Amino acid sequence: MQASNNATAKELGAFASVWSAIRAEATDLARREPTLQTLLETQIIGAESDADIIAHVISARLAVAKIDARDLFGLFHGTLLERADIRAAIEADLLAVRERDPACTTYLHALLNLKGFHALQTHRIAHALWTDGRFEIASWLSNLASLVFGPDIHPAARIGSSIMLDHGSGIVIGETAVIEDEVSILQNVTLGGTGKETGDRHPKIRHGVMIGAGAKILGNIEIGAFSKIAAGSVVLKPVPAHCTVAGVPAAVVRIHRNDEIPAETMDQNI
Repeated sequence: MQASNNATAKELGAFASVWSAIRAEATDLARREPTLQTLLETQIIGAESDADIIAHVISARLAVAKIDARDLFGLFHGTLLERADIRAAIEADLLAVRERDPACTTYLHALLNLKGFHALQTHRIAHALWTDGRFEIASWLSNLASLVFGPDIHPAARIGSSIMLDHGSGIVIGETAVIEDEVSILQNVTLGGTGKETGDRHPKIRHGVMIGAGAKILGNIEIGAFSKIAAGSVVLKPVPAHCTVAGVPAAVVRIHRNDEIPAETMDQNI
C-alpha cells in the first residue's frame, strides 16, 4: 500500500489493521456463504496487496460481478422451494404486469424481458435471506440486482404481492419502507428518508396506490390506500386514502370514488 509522505506511523498502522480486518471478515464470510467463496477468494483473500483488493472489487462491479450461475441458481432455487409465499407473490406480479402494462402482451415477455419484474423477484429472494439473518449475502445480492437491473431496493424493505415496477430504472426503496399489495410504481420513484434519521424512517405505501414517474416520497409517512401520487411530485406529509396529490410540495388535488383503484387503471391524469 502506498501512502503520502505526510502519513504518520499511527495512520499507516490504522490502514494496515483495516485491511487485515477486511481479509479476516472475507475469510469468515467465505466459510459461512459458499456461494460467495470463489468471488471472495479471487477478489480479497488471495489478493497480493491492498491495491489488488480495491482493483479487483471495483473492476468486478463495473464489469458485473462474475459468479458461477450454478451457485446463484442453487441459492435462488433453494429459497423458492422453501417459500411458497414467494412463489405465490411472483405469480401475482406476473398477472399485475400483464394486466397493467399495455406494452406487455404475454406473460413470457414479462418473465424474460422486464427488468422491473426481475429486480422485484431478486429482492424477494434477498429479503428472505435478510429475514433469515444472512445479511451479507442479502446485501450483496441487492447490490448486484441494482447494478444489473437498475432499481436500488434495500433487502429489508417489505413488499407485498401484485406489484408492478414499470420500467424499473431509477427506483429507490429504502430500508424501512413498506409497500402493500396491488401497488404500481413507475420509473425514477424514490421512497426515501429526509436526512440522517435512524430507525423507522421510510414511507409506508398502502394497498392499491399508484406512484407516478419521478415522484419522491420522503420520510416515515403513510400514503393512504387507493391514492395516486402524480408524476414529479415531492411528498413530505401523509396522504389520505382515495385521493390524488400533486406538486412540490404535494397537495391534495382530487378525491376519488371509493371503487377507483389507481394501481390498476394506471390513469396518469390528475
